[in-house]
Amino acid sequence: MGYIFSAQTVLGKISIVEQDKKITHLFWDPKNIVNTYEYKETPLLRDAFLQLEKYLEWKIKEFSLPLNPQGTDFMKSVWKALQNIPYGKTKSYKEIAETIGIPKAMRAVGMANNKNPIAIFIPCHRVIGHNWDLVGYWWWLENKKKLLKLEWVEI
Repeated sequence: MGYIFSAQTVLGKISIVEQDKKITHLFWDPKNIVNTYEYKETPLLRDAFLQLEKYLEWKIKEFSLPLNPQGTDFMKSVWKALQNIPYGKTKSYKEIAETIGIPKAMRAVGMANNKNPIAIFIPCHRVIGHNWDLVGYWWWLENKKKLLKLEWVEI
């Protein structure tokens, strides 16, 4: 059983899910969520929203939350590499593929990026095309632009 809590942010309404005392999902569009979670504001979910709010207000640049994204070993290796992209910086899909030791896996990196269940906390918005193209972002390009501008990235 997991818990879900929603709150309005400057980016719109966001819902965050906790299972086994770890963050497992962040939903941008809560109306599409299947009712498999109990709606409850737990201490961890309160902390996640507090950290998200501070991030959006330029008060913190990193999150300190227990995360547990579910996916294949490959996906998890990509998501771990994403967490090592510093605030205000970007990397290309090719650079991430090279980082995880599979230089020709750019498309697979893009698919793993697309399947990231904990966007923002795992910063998939920091991955761009090799020509600074804003491509492949599952939250719509406008939200990617907002997050990159928030981090002072020239786009």
